[in-house]
Amino acid sequence: MTGLNTILIVVGLFLAGGVYSFSKQKMPTGVIVLLGIGSVMCLAAGILRIEGLWD
Repeated sequence: MTGLNTILIVVGLFLAGGVYSFSKQKMPTGVIVLLGIGSVMCLAAGILRIEGLWD
């Protein structure tokens, strides 16, 4: 596991926490959707890099 994998996964989890927090605060749906998309993209990229499918 390299540093970039770790950073991608940590950022993805951070954004996922933001989605949860913003949904609890009744923030606009557009903001929640954008954070959710960013979270999924970071987590997917980190996992794909760990598995060696994306270099």
